[in-house]
Amino acid sequence: MNITISGKDLKATEAIKDYIEKKITRLEKYFDTDNLDVQVMIRLERELQIAEISASYKSDRFRAVTENKDLYASIDEDIDILERQIRKAKTRKERLNKDESLKIKEMSTEATATVEGEVIKTIYYEIKPMSVEDAKLALENKPGAVFLTFVDVDTNRVNVIYKLKDGKNYGLVEPEV
Repeated sequence: MNITISGKDLKATEAIKDYIEKKITRLEKYFDTDNLDVQVMIRLERELQIAEISASYKSDRFRAVTENKDLYASIDEDIDILERQIRKAKTRKERLNKDESLKIKEMSTEATATVEGEVIKTIYYEIKPMSVEDAKLALENKPGAVFLTFVDVDTNRVNVIYKLKDGKNYGLVEPEV
């Protein structure tokens, strides 16, 4: 982190420099400190002491200027303002990145959806021999399932039992003889 402290009509004493450096360490939690540049300008206008802090990190720039009768209070206000600006910018970037990733995901979903008439997914499962009543009970015990394929023990043929839209009744698909 590079910190430049300068004064205009006001000399930056060692105590003020130490206080500024201590307060600026609050910004380290938001950035990689190697790429963070901070410029501090303190000045006196009439009875007001003004602190201006500018922080730049890569392409981001943050700036706060406050005036107060006490220079230390002005520095504290600047740091609070900078922290709010940084948090807001980071939140905005995270939201944009999230939105971009969702757009990319939607585009990839649309790309796969444009393929028509092709078998896209295959599911393998075991077909067990059972009666129609056993198949109905097995389908009831699978809450997410809509249908069940089974071999009818009476006819020795593959059948499909499925739930109707009313949610209470079932349908049966049998092959013709």
